[in-house]
Amino acid sequence: MPIAHPVAVKLDPGVHARVRELAKVQQRSAHRLMREAIGQYVEREEQREALRRDALQAWAGYQETGRHVTHAEADGWLARLEGGQDVDPPECHG
Repeated sequence: MPIAHPVAVKLDPGVHARVRELAKVQQRSAHRLMREAIGQYVEREEQREALRRDALQAWAGYQETGRHVTHAEADGWLARLEGGQDVDPPECHG
């Protein structure tokens, strides 16, 4: 297990009370709850940042090439996938 680094976090008194109460109900320590919450937050924000980077790269690619699929093409493809069909995505055109 990696070495943990202590960090002080100042919480609003109301939030602090809610964390303590939640920890009590769940029979866990407030410390453990806060560690888990921070870990989940960082994971979610890293995923959000990766999605943002991918979207910016896709936009740049579209601006360079003009290649795209229409909304109707994408919607039809997704509907077939949702219906259980194993279909390839529509081809890009420009």
